Amino acid sequence: AVDDIKFMTGYNVEVVIATESALINTITTYYGGKVAGTVAAQPQASASGGAQKAMKLEAKDYTLSDTDISGEEEVGAFGEGPTVDVDEFDKIVGDALDDVEHVTEDEMLGARGEVEEPIVKLVSGVLINAIKIGASDIHIEPYENSVRVRYRVDGVLALAMNLPLRIKNSVVSRLKIMARLDISERRLPQDGRIKLRLGKKKEVDFRVSILPCLFGEKVVMRILDKASLQVDLTKLGFEEEALQKFLECLNRPYGMLLVTGPTGSGKTTTLYSALNYLNKPNINIMTAEDPIEYNFLGINQVQMKEEIGLTFASALRSFLRQSPDIILVGEIRDFETAEIAVKAALTGHLVLSTLHTNDAPSSVSRLMNMGIEPFLVSSSVILIMAQRLARKICKECDKEDEKIPVSALISLGFSEEDAKTVKCYRGKGCPVCNNSGYKGRIALYEIMIVNEEIRKLILEGASALELKKAAIRGGMKTLRMSGLTKVKEGVTTVEEVLRVTFGD
Repeated sequence: AVDDIKFMTGYNVEVVIATESALINTITTYYGGKVAGTVAAQPQASASGGAQKAMKLEAKDYTLSDTDISGEEEVGAFGEGPTVDVDEFDKIVGDALDDVEHVTEDEMLGARGEVEEPIVKLVSGVLINAIKIGASDIHIEPYENSVRVRYRVDGVLALAMNLPLRIKNSVVSRLKIMARLDISERRLPQDGRIKLRLGKKKEVDFRVSILPCLFGEKVVMRILDKASLQVDLTKLGFEEEALQKFLECLNRPYGMLLVTGPTGSGKTTTLYSALNYLNKPNINIMTAEDPIEYNFLGINQVQMKEEIGLTFASALRSFLRQSPDIILVGEIRDFETAEIAVKAALTGHLVLSTLHTNDAPSSVSRLMNMGIEPFLVSSSVILIMAQRLARKICKECDKEDEKIPVSALISLGFSEEDAKTVKCYRGKGCPVCNNSGYKGRIALYEIMIVNEEIRKLILEGASALELKKAAIRGGMKTLRMSGLTKVKEGVTTVEEVLRVTFGD
C-alpha cells in the first residue's frame, strides 16, 4: 500500500502511528468536513473536499452581470475574470443551493451533499449558474496559474470566472464523485453523467467528459435540461414552405431522411422533434444513440456501447428483427452502418439519421465515398436537410442598424432592390441578454428533396456542385438564403449569418 501511494503521488511516504481521534481532528482542521464515527465512514467528504477549510481565498464575489458574452472574441481570450471566494459563493446563487440534490445512479434518490463545505458549495454553484443563464456547456480548464471556468451560451464561449489553482484537484474530485468516476485515475480520459434534482420536480442531467491536459484535468459538461428542450417543429425556425416539405417526407411510409451539419448545429433537436411528431400508439420507433441525451415515453432508445460490441451497425441488425416502423440512427459513421440503414429504408422502414457535411448536396458524395452504390443512394434517400444555429436578436434592446452599406448587403447575397429597402437590426445590450445583444437561437435550414432530376444526377455520379445547382432550380433555399430571410424579418443580424453560413 505504501508503494502504491508513493507511485501515485510521486512523494516519499513516511509511516507514522496516530490515534483515531487525532486523525479525525486533523481532517476536521484542514478539510473542514464533519467527521462522524470513524474516518472510513466519510470517504466522500475527504475526497471531495481537498484543502477546503484551510482556504480563505483573497477574492471578490462573482455576479452574472460581470460576464460578457457579447461575441466570438471571448473564445480563447483568458481575460482578467473575477476570482471566486469559495466561502462566499452561495451569495451568487442565492437560495437555489438549498433545493439542489445529487441523484445517485443506483437509487435515484436525493443525496444532499454537505453544502456547508466550500468546494461542494462552489461546484453546485457553478452548475446552478450555468442553468440560470441558459448555458449549454461548462468548461473547467486548468492553466499554469489559475483555473478558468467558461460557459457556452447561445453557441459562444464566454469567461465566467477564474478559480485559484490550489483548488483544482478538489473541484475535479468533487465532479468525479458526482459522476461516479474513479477519482484516483488522473492519466486517462473518463466519461460520466451527473443528475441533479432542483426543487421537487425539475431534474437536470450533465454529461461529463474529463481529459488530462498539461496543467491538470480539463472538465467539459454538456447540460441536458429536458425542460428547455424544444420539440415542437413549428417553433424551430422553419419557414412555412420548408416545414411542409419536411412534414411531407416524414409522413412517407419508407425512405431515408438525413440531417447534416457540424457539432452543435441542432441536429439532435430536429430529429427529436421529428420523432415527437411521429410518436403515436400505433407506431414502433427504435433509436440507436451515442449517447442518449433525452428519453421519451413511447420510443425504444438504445445506448451504444462499442466496448462490448454494441455498435450502430449491430444495433441496426437487431432492430430489423424488432418489427420497427421508424428507425433513428444517431450518426452514420462508416460503410457498415450506412449499408444497413440504406437497406432498411428500401425494405419498408422510415430511417432518420445524421451526417457531418457542410451542406445538403455534399451528403450524397459522403455516402458514395463510404462505398454505397449510387443506385442505392438515389433509391433510398428522399430528403437531405442541412442546418445551422444563429443567435436571435434580443427583443428587449433591439434597434435598427443603419451602419451597414448597401454594397455590403449586395455582397452578402441580397438583390440590389432588397439591399436598398431592407431594414437590419441589432441588439444594443441589456441586462436581459447579459449585454450581448442576443437572446436564444434559431435554426437556418437548407432542404434538398431528392426529386427525379436529382435522382438522375446521382445515378450519373454528378458532383455536389451540380446537385446543388439542380436543387436550387427545383426550389431549394440554401443556408445563406435562409439566413438572409431571417435578417429581413429582423430575427438575427448580418454578422450572425456571416458567422454560421458560407456564400453560394
